[in-house]
Amino acid sequence: MNCELLATCSALGYLEGDIYHKEPDCLESVKDLIRYLRHEDDTRDVRQQLGAGEIIQNDLLPIIIQHGKDKALFDACIRLMVNLTQPAMLCFGKVPDDPVFRHHFLQVTSHLQACKEAFASEAVFGILSETLYTLLQLDWEQRQEEDTLLIERILLLVRNVLHVPADPLEEKKVDDDASIHDRLLWAIHMSGFDDLIKFLASAQSEQQWSMHVLEIISLMFRDQTAEALVSAGQARSAEQKQKDSQELEALRQREQAAKHSRTFQRGTRHSRFGGSFVVQGLKAIGDKDVIYHRHVHNFKNYTHDTGKAVRRVPKRNRQARECKDKRRSALNVRLFLREFCVDFLENCYNRLMYLVKESLIREETQQHDETYYLWALSFFMAFNRGNGFRADLVSETMSIRAFHYIDRNITNYYEMMLTDRKEATSWSRRMHLALKAYQELLLTVNEMDRSQDETIRQSSNVIKSNIFYMMEYREIFLTLLRKYDETTQPQSYLIDLVESTHLFMRMLERFCKGRRSLMVQKKKVRRKKSRAEKRSSAEETSPEALAETWKIVEEELRASGFQLSESLTESIVPFDATSETPLEEQRTEAMVRVQDALLARLGPEAMGLLRAAREVWPEGDVFGSADVEPEEELELLKQILHANLPRSSPPEPAAEEEDDALELEEEELESVQVSEQEFNFLDFIKRFSNPSVVRPYLILLKSYARNTPHTNHCIARMLHRLAVDLKMDAQLYQLSVFNVFNKILSDPAAAAYAELVTFAKFVLKRFFELAAKNNKAYVELLFWKNVGAVREMTEGYSKDGEGKKPTWTEEEEEELRKLYEEHRHSEVPDIVEYLLPLLSNSNRNRRQVVVQLVHMGLVGSAKELKKQKKGTQIVLWTEDQEEELQMLYEEFKDSDDVLGDIMKKITAKRSRARVVDKLISMGLVGNAKELRKQKKGTRIVLWTEEQEEELQMLYEEFKDSDDVLGNILKKITAKRSRGRVVDKLLSMGLVSERRELYKKRSRSSAKGKSSGKGMTEEEFLDDILDRDDEDEDEDEGEDESESEESEEEEEEQDRETSQNRGRRSQSLHSTVERRPDVSTSVYALQQEGLSGPLLWLQKCLNRTAEDREIDNSSQDVPLVPLTEENEDAMENKSFRKLLRSLGVRAPANEQESFWRIPAKISVTQLQSAAAALTPREELPKGGEEQDGSRSPPGQAQVEEEEEQQQQQQEEEEEVSGERRAQALRALLLTRKKKHHTSEHTAPVSDFTPTEDTDSALKRSQEKTSTKRSRVLDDDDDDDDDDKENEDNSTTAADNMEINGDADSDREDVSAPVKRRRKMVLIDEEDDED
Repeated sequence: MNCELLATCSALGYLEGDIYHKEPDCLESVKDLIRYLRHEDDTRDVRQQLGAGEIIQNDLLPIIIQHGKDKALFDACIRLMVNLTQPAMLCFGKVPDDPVFRHHFLQVTSHLQACKEAFASEAVFGILSETLYTLLQLDWEQRQEEDTLLIERILLLVRNVLHVPADPLEEKKVDDDASIHDRLLWAIHMSGFDDLIKFLASAQSEQQWSMHVLEIISLMFRDQTAEALVSAGQARSAEQKQKDSQELEALRQREQAAKHSRTFQRGTRHSRFGGSFVVQGLKAIGDKDVIYHRHVHNFKNYTHDTGKAVRRVPKRNRQARECKDKRRSALNVRLFLREFCVDFLENCYNRLMYLVKESLIREETQQHDETYYLWALSFFMAFNRGNGFRADLVSETMSIRAFHYIDRNITNYYEMMLTDRKEATSWSRRMHLALKAYQELLLTVNEMDRSQDETIRQSSNVIKSNIFYMMEYREIFLTLLRKYDETTQPQSYLIDLVESTHLFMRMLERFCKGRRSLMVQKKKVRRKKSRAEKRSSAEETSPEALAETWKIVEEELRASGFQLSESLTESIVPFDATSETPLEEQRTEAMVRVQDALLARLGPEAMGLLRAAREVWPEGDVFGSADVEPEEELELLKQILHANLPRSSPPEPAAEEEDDALELEEEELESVQVSEQEFNFLDFIKRFSNPSVVRPYLILLKSYARNTPHTNHCIARMLHRLAVDLKMDAQLYQLSVFNVFNKILSDPAAAAYAELVTFAKFVLKRFFELAAKNNKAYVELLFWKNVGAVREMTEGYSKDGEGKKPTWTEEEEEELRKLYEEHRHSEVPDIVEYLLPLLSNSNRNRRQVVVQLVHMGLVGSAKELKKQKKGTQIVLWTEDQEEELQMLYEEFKDSDDVLGDIMKKITAKRSRARVVDKLISMGLVGNAKELRKQKKGTRIVLWTEEQEEELQMLYEEFKDSDDVLGNILKKITAKRSRGRVVDKLLSMGLVSERRELYKKRSRSSAKGKSSGKGMTEEEFLDDILDRDDEDEDEDEGEDESESEESEEEEEEQDRETSQNRGRRSQSLHSTVERRPDVSTSVYALQQEGLSGPLLWLQKCLNRTAEDREIDNSSQDVPLVPLTEENEDAMENKSFRKLLRSLGVRAPANEQESFWRIPAKISVTQLQSAAAALTPREELPKGGEEQDGSRSPPGQAQVEEEEEQQQQQQEEEEEVSGERRAQALRALLLTRKKKHHTSEHTAPVSDFTPTEDTDSALKRSQEKTSTKRSRVLDDDDDDDDDDKENEDNSTTAADNMEINGDADSDREDVSAPVKRRRKMVLIDEEDDED
């Protein structure tokens, strides 16, 4: 043991007799051991050393027993034991393949087994039960977090101890003897811990422990079977006695037969030499007959393989190993477990299973926890069946939802078996659990049919009708039999599958007999058009037929004078407005409709479609120009008739899915439809007449001597259905089957298998009758036969050359079999495409190989060999292709459809997504939006007369409302954009200009409050925000409508917008420069020595502004501190407050690590914020001093107290920084307008002298120059950043000069001090991190 570990373990204490003396540092030593375990390596060295030192047995268990009153020490010991008893599978992840790690795995397991024996003590579980009972007595209000953790750790400790696997070789216990696990269960029972488990399962307030409780219960009953617990303590029934006597009689008969055979082989007299014999007709290695050197009595067991080495079976072809066998525990343990099951079913089962099911559905559990649910369902429902069946005790799991949940899990487990090959054995065990649960549900439904209660029988009928109606529940056993793989699924799984199939077939047969007809779901598939149909359609459109069609159409059009009736013109719509297909793609479909009308010789309809399509798609003159002549239209129709247009293949009428003849066609399925049909039980049995279904039954038949009588009956019944009911006995004419029949008939205990003997004689008799007629029947014994082969064998073979399918020789079949077996487990994406070049016959195609693989039984169906979809492989671009793409982009970059033109001209055809990705990666475009097709009036949606009338009625209804356009858009039936509705209202003459439809503003209160009188600051800001929202709504409507106006109007609006933005940016610069809160924060941070982080933040804001101005795109930009100084600043509370006031967003969740500049902050806002970050030497107090000079001292003091109260109220409200910034911006713009208005009305103001304005400008310029010089002195290394800051400072100063009049607004006495102080308080943020 490591010296540090040894010293730590010694510091725990020592055991003297039965008394444990703990050391003073015992608690710290336990914590040190927990710390050591946290840092152990992959070999789990610390765990192995502590296990070898038996620390649990000698130290930890005595500590919790004798010093359980020490709560801190008790908690630490429980924590340590939970870690030490962790299953070895969790420690290593899986059973290691490496020999070294496998040794460590076995060492950890052996230490856990030694610990389990130490836990099998009433004293240990006594203290655990007392502690858990004390904690559960606490109400949830009194229960602390430490108490909840201790409850969970105790449950985990018990779970871990119960999970330790048994070691039968070490224990050497027989049935009815008490093993270590039995002793552990008895200690749980004697300490009362089992009662606490039942309380946790039934208490409503303890439902959070439902999954822990279910795990503990499943591990308690790990070695038990429901049948053994039901019969515990009861006398054997007559049926059991008869079964035991039959088994003993079969064993006695076999023993007597073996004894008789040995006596017969010895002969009458002793012979030292056995003699030598020549076996005539049996050739040796050469041309001579075999010479036999043994007794003649043993000759019937002679084989050429005698003396040869047994051929080693490859690991991938070995049969799956069975799980460990169940054992019968001691009687007292079985009685205690039986009583536990009875109490659990009556009080806990339904509630616990409901809680666990809800947790599983919501995915609140860990991975694979559903296996505990499946085990509990099958075990307790089986116990309920055997112990006086009561349907109400298992009502929670007796529903269609339970069938559906298990069916879904079976499907999922099978798919994982195919994809996760390395863990296929684990997935097959989970699949076996799900199958057992499904079987138990069927057995419970069958038991409900026998109930004396009419309501229970009716409930079972409802469940059965749903099960038999749904296609998934009917075909699940058929699918599982087809997919059976003996290399991954053990024989016990096959036994349960065969017995479940037998039960389902019997229930379905009884259900059908009581009804005249049964309607069930029917699976239909839509298939692509076959080649024959395509060929026939091509023949119909031959040149001669087209010429004759055109002649008839031309005559009809000329006779009508190219005039169309009104009814025909109104009824034709060239596109489908409700279709999800874009209008551009419907243009081709419209052309196809014109061609179809011409082929149907409907000339007027084709002409009408052409003219209607011309109105919808006028661009490009695809359907002719607007002023086309009739003769030109006629010529255009002729070209359309003879054109080879791309057509989407129409769906073929749905055909029912078949198993044999149409398996290969599954690759061409387009969609699956579900309908109803009348169920026929005989047709359902025919689905089982397949070699892939029969083979699992014959595999299980080989072990007939080890099977139970019920299993043999299930096998015989299914084979009887096929051979007698379907008359497909020829499917069983196979040499391996006859070999099994020979063993059954020659078995000394054949009397115990009377049903199998009778069936074997029937099949052999039918075979010899057929062999008398068909001399090839003996050769047919070598092959498995499908329905077609059976028909040929019994009714006669087809002549040579009749079949179109190419034949496969024996050498080719063997070659295909070897290649498939060699590469079936490789990681090849498409094994058929991989095998085609390897075949000696290069003329084979994919279809022939797939059909042959299915015919030989190597695969279950063609669906398993489904070809992967195109486009999944990554194709690299060559240099020439990249140069070609670059040239094409340069050529078409100014066109309306850049990507479309490139796709037409590019040589190497790629998907649109590949080309877009390549253009972006080459840096030719910034994003995919730049490649979108420019829309120019293509989305023309016609207004019908009804829609125009509805629009007129809505306008008349809402024309006097405040929001005419908004109300119309809410009520209109055919949803259109705002621009479309506005254009239609203008075209109909209902309005003369767009501004009549804008939302009207309420001006009644604004007139009196525009000057700031009679209106508080909060009301004024709310009013400004409401107006901004209205302006945004109007801007959306204006943008949508203006996008369709002429380019000249757009240019004028752009110029006006740019001028407005310039004015706003100037005002924003001066506003942020004047903001006292930012200036105060910058000054305070400067005093704390954070000038460097302030300059870094200013640089980030400027860089982000430049990037957004260049790229014209915005996204969140993280602020990543790369120096320790910047990292410390990001942790500073004042610095974070400054970030919030600037609008920088904190990390939204635990996945984000950095603060981010939001995408919604504009370029001007970023520039003004960066300008405001320029450090100042002195705290600006000019505004406050001026304010103080204009108000009396008493009034100022009262106002300051009011402002402090308001500041505290505002700090309690969480308002986003963006909304506040918008409110301040709107306030500034409003004051600016007011100031301009006052200039026009009163050019001379008594309260704004020019001298004050000039002095204020001088002071600001002096401070700006001082700041700039200090920045240059502090950061001499970063010249570029200095220039950048200098430019920003100059810009801010210029903006202040331009907006000097706006600055004077602060000195207007009409604005009270409270309002100006409000500007400081409005941007304050809470000091929360």
